[in-house]
Amino acid sequence: MLLPIHIAAGGLAIALGAVALSVKKGGALHRRSGLLFVCAMLVMGSSASTLGFRKSATDGNVFAGFIVAYFVITALTTVRPASPWTRVMNGVALTFGLGLAVVCLVGGVKGVNNPGLSPGGVPFRTIGVMSFVLATVLLLGAIGDVRIMRFGPIHGAPRLARHLWRMCFALFIAAGSFFSIRERVATILPEPFTTAPMRALPILLLFSVMFYRRLLMP
Repeated sequence: MLLPIHIAAGGLAIALGAVALSVKKGGALHRRSGLLFVCAMLVMGSSASTLGFRKSATDGNVFAGFIVAYFVITALTTVRPASPWTRVMNGVALTFGLGLAVVCLVGGVKGVNNPGLSPGGVPFRTIGVMSFVLATVLLLGAIGDVRIMRFGPIHGAPRLARHLWRMCFALFIAAGSFFSIRERVATILPEPFTTAPMRALPILLLFSVMFYRRLLMP
């Protein structure tokens, strides 16, 4: 039963993310779609972790689900008023973020030293490089978390930038994990959408929207 829930939550998250990015920032529709986006991403991430754990405790989807949860939770607390709840959530998220960074570093070392292919057909060395990228982003996110916990909440454009890039990066991980493997796409979409350019298009559109919205910030 988890797989249909995972797929439905992923599709809903993409739709809600598109709405939140398209409408006016700070408006009622933006807030509501953004909150629903967070809920959908958490459902998708937790189901991905559970499905991955059923295969193997070291399955990549196990950690991908936790990474998604880390970024959406810290993105949400960024735009929430400071409170004991947000401080606790930031502290827990920071611990998870650092732990995930270590896991990604270890996985990156193993991946780049393995010349074979993963069960999904992706070279382990490619997975290793991506693990290093994820570890770098997680460490940068953790540095930002420490700064906020030490000096207090941020305001204005830096606050919006932190909120936006974390939400979009979580969506990037979710979309990338799906569109990177042709067999996964083929189970949902027709043949014309399974080619490499078509599978890369959603990722490119996501980054384009993210940078476009970043440039429009006051």
